[in-house]
Amino acid sequence: MASEYGLKRYFNGEAAHLIGGRIRAVHPEFDVEGYATEVEERIPGKELKDRVLVLAEGLRTRLPADYADAVPILLAVLGDELAEGEGMFNHSWFLMPVARFVEEYGLDHPELSLDAIEEITKRHTGEYAIRPYVEQHYALTMERVADWARSPSHNVRRLASEGIRSRLPWARTLTMFVKDPQPVLEILEPLRSDSSEYVRKSVANNLNDISKDAPDLALATVLRWREESPTPETSWIVKHGLRTLVKKGDQQALAILGATGGEHVKVPRLEITPRSVTIGDTLVISFDIENTDARSHSIAIDYVVHHVRKNGRSIPKVFKLTTLELGPGERRSLEKTHTIKEVQTRRYYSGAHTVDIQVNGLVQATERFDLHT
Repeated sequence: MASEYGLKRYFNGEAAHLIGGRIRAVHPEFDVEGYATEVEERIPGKELKDRVLVLAEGLRTRLPADYADAVPILLAVLGDELAEGEGMFNHSWFLMPVARFVEEYGLDHPELSLDAIEEITKRHTGEYAIRPYVEQHYALTMERVADWARSPSHNVRRLASEGIRSRLPWARTLTMFVKDPQPVLEILEPLRSDSSEYVRKSVANNLNDISKDAPDLALATVLRWREESPTPETSWIVKHGLRTLVKKGDQQALAILGATGGEHVKVPRLEITPRSVTIGDTLVISFDIENTDARSHSIAIDYVVHHVRKNGRSIPKVFKLTTLELGPGERRSLEKTHTIKEVQTRRYYSGAHTVDIQVNGLVQATERFDLHT
């Protein structure tokens, strides 16, 4: 998914011209220039969601006052449905204010708005717009979501999962599903072996969200899914849906994915070079891994960097490295490069940073490097 920072740059006067021009083609009295000017005046200093809201507010003041009259105009500019693999941020990013319009102004017209969200998500996404309807029109919305899960449109099926994720990025948490994820799992049932990769990614992400709050329920669900639906599609969802539990070293999750014998696999050598780095430098993490058992084991290897924070404490970040089959008594040498570069979600601070090599969730070796910012 595009970063919030990168995406926000597109929501400006040019975006208003693009949206406004489409609207004027079906609603000639729409004031495109006034819309673009207002957007340019109001967006400085605003982040993505606030910029999108500015564009939605500009639509509200320039479209018919009656919401029921305004929505058909917006639906007329949506264009063709996205095919599998056509990303919404590549082809239809400019429709985000249209979805926000329904999110902000349609709650008094839930049936009309849910119809609109279904059409919008075929061309963009309705994953954010649907959330206030879940909260304020729960029964009606969840009934519609259940229908969407069986839609012939992969985009609509994906919305059935993505729109009710408890911890959807860039959105407020749906606490009702944090407390009780069972209604979400019921929606996911017909999607557990979906033919669309777009849908499967959402189901896996949804399952991963559930595993953070109800790990036992998530594990029980994937065990049942694998038994009742032994397909490659379900296996893919299970693997990616358990990723947080795997990173935490949950032994049941690792066993479900076939990782065994972590306690028999040792790391007799771990070297990190250079030992002193600055921002922009690249570390080389080199180590040996050895199976001390008399039988083969499938193992998942991660490395964990404990990032020093401003207050001197450390926060671990798990990075996937590889999975492999290690024969009886087999020893291998592995190497990984890791660049120290700042990203939007992480700031670096000077200090000693610890690196762990983790095998099937068990820490088997530890080293450190010094960072100077």
